[in-house]
Amino acid sequence: MTTAVVGVPGADPGVREGVRAGVREWARRAWALSPVLAVIALLLVPGGGGGTQGGTGGTGTIADAASGLLVLICLVRVVRSGARPLTRTAAVVLGLPVFGICLAAITSNDPGASLPGVARYVQIFVLVPAAVMVTIRDRRDFAVVAWALIGLGLLEGAVGVVQYLTGTGASYQGADVRAVGTFGATDVMGMATVVAYALVIATGLALGARAGRARTAALVCAGLLLVPLVLSFSRGAWIATVLTCGAQLLLSGLRRAGRVALAMGALVVVLVGGFGVGSEMVKERVTSITQVTAAPDQSVTDRYTLWAAAGRMWRGDPLTGVGLKGFPAYRDSNASLALSSGSDTAGAGAAFARQPLLSPHNMYLLVLSEQGLIGLLALAGSWAALLVAALRRLRLGADCALVAAGILTWQLIDFFYADIGGPSTVLMSVILGLAAWWSLTSRTEVRRA
Repeated sequence: MTTAVVGVPGADPGVREGVRAGVREWARRAWALSPVLAVIALLLVPGGGGGTQGGTGGTGTIADAASGLLVLICLVRVVRSGARPLTRTAAVVLGLPVFGICLAAITSNDPGASLPGVARYVQIFVLVPAAVMVTIRDRRDFAVVAWALIGLGLLEGAVGVVQYLTGTGASYQGADVRAVGTFGATDVMGMATVVAYALVIATGLALGARAGRARTAALVCAGLLLVPLVLSFSRGAWIATVLTCGAQLLLSGLRRAGRVALAMGALVVVLVGGFGVGSEMVKERVTSITQVTAAPDQSVTDRYTLWAAAGRMWRGDPLTGVGLKGFPAYRDSNASLALSSGSDTAGAGAAFARQPLLSPHNMYLLVLSEQGLIGLLALAGSWAALLVAALRRLRLGADCALVAAGILTWQLIDFFYADIGGPSTVLMSVILGLAAWWSLTSRTEVRRA
C-alpha cells in the first residue's frame, strides 16, 4: 500500500487542502495577534529610560510606541466591524479607574503637570488592556499570547544568567552579578518582573493542562525560569512568586499541591545547595527579608520613609490626593531626615549613577497619595473585580483560569513592594488584558476552543 505524502506529487488532494487550510488559519491568527506579539517582542530591545518610577514621566520605549499602535489598530478594527467591542460589565470594570484618574487631575494643585500622568495611567490600566482583550478571540489566542510571554521570560532569563556567570550584570554588593536582562541597571526589577510573569504563567499551564507535551513543556519552562528569578536578587518578586504559585497549587488540588511543593523544594535545594547558584548572596538576601525591623539596610529604611511620606500626603488630601505626578514635588516636605538622596546604580554596561527616589515603591500608597481614597478604590476595585471573575470561571478551564488568577495575584502582591515605572510597565498592561479576556469576555467566547 502506498502512503500519500504531503507536498509530494501524487499525494492525497484532500490532505494537501487540509494542510493548506491549517496554514492559512494559523497565518490569520498570527496576523490578528501580531500587534500584541510585537509589544511583547520589542521589550527585548535594550532601551533604558522608559517611564520613571511612579509612571509619571520618562521618554518611553519602542514597546510603549508599539502599545500605542496596538490601541490604534484595535480601534480601526472595531470601527470597521461595527460590533460592540466590550460587554457592559467589561466596560465598567476596565473604565472604572478613569474616574479616579481624571478627578485627581482636575483637583490637583497643578492640573497642567498632571496631564502626562493621566495619559500614562489611562494607557497602562485602560486602553492597552482593553485592546489586548478585544484582540484575543478564543482560548487558542490566549495560549499563543501566554506562550509568547513565557518565551520572553526565557530569553530575558538567559541573558540574566549569562550576566551572573560572566560578571556583566548590575552591581550588587560590589560585584556586577545581579541578573537584569536587557533592562539595564536603572531598572533592576524589569527582568525579575518578566521572569516572574513567565514562571506564574508556566505554572498555571502545567497545573491546569491535561497530561501531554504542553504540560511537560510548561513544567520544564517553570524549572528553567526559577534560576534567573533567584539570580535577580529581587525580594519583592520572590515573595510574590512564592505566594502566587502556592495559591495556584491549592486551587489545583491539595494532593497535587503537596507533590509539586516537594518537587519544587528539591529543585531549589539542588540549584542553591548542589550547584551553588548564588548560594551565599541568595542566603543573605533571603535573610534580609526577616530583618525589616531589626537592623534594616538603607534600602529598607528609605522604603519605610517613603511610605510614611505617602501617608502624610494622603492625610492632607484624603479624598483626591495631591494630584498625579505630585509625589516627587511633595516628598521632601513630608519625608523625615532618614531618607537618603537616592539609590546607587551601576553595572550592566552603565556607569555609576545616583537614581532619585521619586515614588514610595508601593503602588497602593502611590495611588493613595496622588489620587486619594477615591482613586485607590476605583483602581484597586477594578483589579479585585478581575481577580474574582477569573476565579469564578475556574470550572470553565483550569489552565486559563490558573494563568489569569495567577498573574493578577502576583501583580496585586508585588504592588506592596513596587509601583509602575520603567520599560517593563507596558508588559503589565498586556498581562492585565490577558487576564481581562478570561475574566470579562462572555462565557460563550471563553468556551470556544
